Amino acid sequence: MSGFFQLLRENRNYRYTWTGQVVSEIGDHFNNIAVFSLALEHTHSALVVTGVMLSRAVPAVLAGPIAGVLLDRLNRKQVMIASDLIRGLVAAGFILCVHTPGNWMLYLFSALLMFASPFFTSGRSSILPTITSPEELHVANSLTQTTQWSTLTIGTLLAGETVLQFGYQWAFVINAASFLVSALCISRLRVAGDAFRPKREALTEADVVRPWSEYTQGLRYMRSSPLILGIALLGVGWASGGGASQILFSVFGELVFHRGARGIGIIWGCAGIGLLIGAAVAYRIGKRLSFEAYKKTIIVCYVIHGGAYVVFSQMRSFGWALVFIGLSRSAIAVSSILNFSRLLTHISNEFRGRVFATLESMVWSTMMLSMLAAGVASQYFDPRIIGACAGVVSSTTAIFWGWAHFTGRLPEPRRQITSEVEVHGEPTV
Repeated sequence: MSGFFQLLRENRNYRYTWTGQVVSEIGDHFNNIAVFSLALEHTHSALVVTGVMLSRAVPAVLAGPIAGVLLDRLNRKQVMIASDLIRGLVAAGFILCVHTPGNWMLYLFSALLMFASPFFTSGRSSILPTITSPEELHVANSLTQTTQWSTLTIGTLLAGETVLQFGYQWAFVINAASFLVSALCISRLRVAGDAFRPKREALTEADVVRPWSEYTQGLRYMRSSPLILGIALLGVGWASGGGASQILFSVFGELVFHRGARGIGIIWGCAGIGLLIGAAVAYRIGKRLSFEAYKKTIIVCYVIHGGAYVVFSQMRSFGWALVFIGLSRSAIAVSSILNFSRLLTHISNEFRGRVFATLESMVWSTMMLSMLAAGVASQYFDPRIIGACAGVVSSTTAIFWGWAHFTGRLPEPRRQITSEVEVHGEPTV
């Protein structure tokens, strides 16, 4: 992990981005645990968790095309700061939900929060090759995702205890404050010239008033690259079962194992530990894997992920359930880091915002359907049956990827990041 410390020590821009990520993502998990626990406390029904998740998924899907176009038109740094400030204000609004009867305010603020999120998350992905050199990119991607999963582990465990000891209000206050810290960190980023605004031809009057045409250009660009399209469909395959898991983590912690907010936090925390283990593996093998070996590794990851999730859903022992959810998430972490490194290497800068926002929208829309199916099914079937089905469905992604690989439909595209080396010479200003 010495590469992580070297990157943080030598690259000022990445250090600020990383600091903001740590704070804001821990705050996000305070919000997640508090909202899910509060919703279940009100109704004791898995369907309400589905309602909250759908209220987050639908706006995220709708925001994706808008975020993608703006991130490829405007200064990405400024778009990210605006997203943080808006999310900070919305996050504070959750405090009103604590003593308000019913769950309609939870749905409302969840929707507003998630509508603003793609402008930041897709923006962060888009600027990563701008604030790092090509040699640093795999390390930066690995650290970014490792941090994401570290904050999942820390944030969920801390959130469960905070809600238990101090109540829901403090969890929401911490979440709101975290966005302000993130905005401050992003404001400190410095690069040469106007590198945060992607280089592109001047917008015509027709382009300005018809942003949908720009978005469809991004879709055509994705379709033109079999690898980028294939990775996008991998995300859809994961989300087909992953959406249900978002519901089931809360259901298993609260209703199956009867451990309340702490149980939900522990399950999410152990999932985070599994992600960290997988991230360490991906970091070590990422630079050494050939393109052919990378594609075969993805097949193995999805077989392990789905199989382990099925076993998790059937465990009667809480301890063993945690082991297998960790194994499932380890496999997904390896796949995620390897895929994301390929995307960062091969996506052209002028299309990054639209591609990453589209990927996010595709995942969220699939998760939305998966969550809806799991929520409805929870009214008629045992959660363990739903969990087994989710694992099997997600694992079938290996079949699609394996077919594409072995039939030669996933050639390696040309690298796209070398042209940005010029803007990396200013990380210490």
